[in-house]
Amino acid sequence: MNREHNTTSLQQFGGVKGLSDLLNTNLEKGIAGDDASLSNRRNAFGSNTYPRKKGRTFLTFLWEAWQDLTLIILIIAAAVSLALGIKTEGIKEGWYDGGSIALAVLLVIMVTAISDYRQSLQFQNLNEEKQNIQIGVMRDGRMVQVSIFDIVVGDVIPLRIGDQVPADGVLISGHSLAIDESSMTGESKIVHKDQKSPFLMSGCKVADGVGTMLVTGVGINTEWGLLMASIVDDTGEETPLQVRLNGVATFIGIVGLAVAAAVLTVLLARYFTGHTTNSDGTVQFVKGQTKVDDILDGVVKIVTIAVTIVVVAVPEGLPLAVTLTLAYSMRKMMADKALVRRLSACETMGSATTICSDKTGTLTLNQMTVVEAYVGKKKMDSPDDASQLHHLISSLLIEGIAHNTQGNVYVPKDGGDVEVTGSPTEKAILSWAVKLGMKFDAVRAVSEELHVFPFNSEKKRGGVAVQTTSSDVHVHWKGAAEIVLASCTKFFDSDGHLRSIDEEKDFFKLAIDDMAARSLRCVAIAYRPFDSDKVPSDDEGLDNWVLPDDDLVLLAVVGIKDPCRPGVKDAVRICTEAGVKVRMVTGDNIQTAKAIALECGILSSNEDATEPNIIEGRVFRALSEKEREQIAKKITVMGRSSPSDKLLLVQALRKGGEVVAVTGDGTNDAPALHEADIGLAMGIQGTEVAKESSDIIILDDNFASVVKVVRWGRSVYANIQKFIQFQLTVNVAALVINVIAAISSGEVPLTAVQLLWVNLIMDTLGALALATEPPTDHLMDRTPVGRREPLITNVMWRNLLVQAAYQVCVLLVLNYRGVSVLQLSNEPMEHAVNVKNTMVFNAFVLCQIFNEFNARKPDELNVFSGVTRNHLFISIIGVTIVLQILIVEFLGKFAKTVKLSWNLWLVSVGIGIVSWPLAVLGKLIPVPKTPLTKFLSKPFTRRRKNNASDA
Repeated sequence: MNREHNTTSLQQFGGVKGLSDLLNTNLEKGIAGDDASLSNRRNAFGSNTYPRKKGRTFLTFLWEAWQDLTLIILIIAAAVSLALGIKTEGIKEGWYDGGSIALAVLLVIMVTAISDYRQSLQFQNLNEEKQNIQIGVMRDGRMVQVSIFDIVVGDVIPLRIGDQVPADGVLISGHSLAIDESSMTGESKIVHKDQKSPFLMSGCKVADGVGTMLVTGVGINTEWGLLMASIVDDTGEETPLQVRLNGVATFIGIVGLAVAAAVLTVLLARYFTGHTTNSDGTVQFVKGQTKVDDILDGVVKIVTIAVTIVVVAVPEGLPLAVTLTLAYSMRKMMADKALVRRLSACETMGSATTICSDKTGTLTLNQMTVVEAYVGKKKMDSPDDASQLHHLISSLLIEGIAHNTQGNVYVPKDGGDVEVTGSPTEKAILSWAVKLGMKFDAVRAVSEELHVFPFNSEKKRGGVAVQTTSSDVHVHWKGAAEIVLASCTKFFDSDGHLRSIDEEKDFFKLAIDDMAARSLRCVAIAYRPFDSDKVPSDDEGLDNWVLPDDDLVLLAVVGIKDPCRPGVKDAVRICTEAGVKVRMVTGDNIQTAKAIALECGILSSNEDATEPNIIEGRVFRALSEKEREQIAKKITVMGRSSPSDKLLLVQALRKGGEVVAVTGDGTNDAPALHEADIGLAMGIQGTEVAKESSDIIILDDNFASVVKVVRWGRSVYANIQKFIQFQLTVNVAALVINVIAAISSGEVPLTAVQLLWVNLIMDTLGALALATEPPTDHLMDRTPVGRREPLITNVMWRNLLVQAAYQVCVLLVLNYRGVSVLQLSNEPMEHAVNVKNTMVFNAFVLCQIFNEFNARKPDELNVFSGVTRNHLFISIIGVTIVLQILIVEFLGKFAKTVKLSWNLWLVSVGIGIVSWPLAVLGKLIPVPKTPLTKFLSKPFTRRRKNNASDA
């Protein structure tokens, strides 16, 4: 019936009322919420979940991992080396070279596949968290918050602007309800829902109006469930930083191939011209005398050297480091109350230069209470004292508050505390009315709602037309105090007499300004009687009826206190010191906005509270595009702003080169969230439309959590830079050593197997160690990372070159003078050379271990600060050392090493340790402010987000 929108079938069941009777649902109070009832309904109609298509298997990741071009080259090299080794040395000894390369390649493939597979599992978990929407449901007469997965057939669910329809159902009642069905139909047409068109489809969004629905289908029994069950979540999104690093890796790989080709050419020329000699001094190739097998062996050996250089050059660990950093950061950000919806936001947040923040609920606690009230010209001594109100004013106030709300009041049968639900402002006003004696259900029962104009953030007010028992029609309005006041022509004095407001408007304006200056949110409540004969009599006429909003009678002006969140002032100060400007964009009165901005530290003093630092939305809106761009950077507070003003501000700031983060919670914030570089939706008060348009969801609606996101964003970028510095030091040093040695002597001190081992422990374990460094306060002392700032900074170049130069010098000395320096002259030549080569390898690895400490703090002298708190880093260093000892002492045949005496181990450790003070001294070298290179300094690309209609 729902799939075909068959209203005839619905009428055969007796309409919505007949359907609710069959489903044992009370249309006003909902179903009984006990476990037995819920269990029965799930058994009968299913749960609101759907089977997920399984993601990619581990074998898929394994298949993708081995298709790397470098690994394919190494696999071919391993096969050739294995065949030639067995041919020349026999199967017992000849398989070591080829087998070792194959084993190392296998380990690299396994580590890459496991890492990617674990990341995909983590993204699946994050997606499940993202889809676990909390929604209000009416059960047993009270409004309760439940997970969308816990909804059952028969539930009564209120809908408001921005909500997602959580299941299939039919409309019970609604006012101006409009649904965006583009996610289901593919057409971006807004569909109006009423009794003639009552069917609602799961997954659609409420575009306008309010309503209540009866759930008729859940989970796999809905079109949305069938659609979602067929979709596999794509977790393969590449972030801008990953794209840039893939470019870096590819570029370095091409350089490595070019160098390898050049070395191959030189070595072949040396060999065939008779300049390559054996260890005993004999020439390896003599034209017409050397056997074909020997020539083949010599050529393969030269090709293996060239392959070794390729192995050295290609930094496979760069993309892996980004993956590990992002995965680690996303998991930790969840603990800091931030759910990342789009990976690119993690790194872009580190570049944010300004944050446009909401006031209510973000900078403030969102715990609103009425603390001041003016009725007539009289300020109530205690706003909760009903005895100060004339009975006529009291009855009209209570009638207007009870009907003109999307909230609810539940009075427990056992006499417990009254439960008030709704938006914070609604809750504050409803709670005030309850204290004044409002019986919510009784008031609503004796009057009939004719038409509702839901609260509109553009007009800053909402209204309702009510027909009383005496057939009188009252139109009630509630909204921003100065806007409602402007439509009032009369007011009730404290005795209940109707008086003209013309002479008293200044009094009310001063009262509103006074409350706003004390950071109170001012709300005015007004009404007007309306001729019942002019009310449209048919449903269609009522739906299109525009509620009269002129000639109103002011009933009351209330001041609502919403205190600042603890810690917000510190968070704003941290942002300011970090070069991130915080701007408040709020729909509140300019005076209220100014008071809160001063309290939060967004404005430092009253002297700053002048135009254009503080501006009203309508003033900004009236400026030309060029003027808006000029003024936007100066704006600190924007009051009485509409969502379109927020969008204009974001556009103007971005055109001015700012990287803009925006917080928002309403449906109308969606365009600004979408337009911003980083959209931050509120997890508690945010609508589903706002969350869908955002990059990150702040789960606790707290501005301090936004600051934590900035820290994590900077941490992602900083950790990647640490690893780039570390990785390139390894690559540059190894490349230079092998190229110089290969060209000068035709031999390489670091073999393919050894370099594969270095790549394995340095790319994988090194990436894990440096990519999981937690953010520090030091990160917030820097200015934001610019859009066009190079990945490799001058500081990194300095550190890299100092370390690489030291390693190259020491290892070349060991390579050419190692036999005499290490006092091995009396040893057999072959053994002495093997020990010398093992020392080169061992010293090289230990240099990298100490270099990992240096890379932790690229711009600080104390590289050991905080290291004991990073247990993972210490563990990885320990594991690396143990594995190196294992390789040298026990797996020498595979790694082409020999066992070292304890004094040679001490020499290796000493060479490694010296790299640390050298790195510290290197940091004292001044660096130029202008970039040494604009190496791959492309800007972050703004990846547009697909909306439902695009899909």
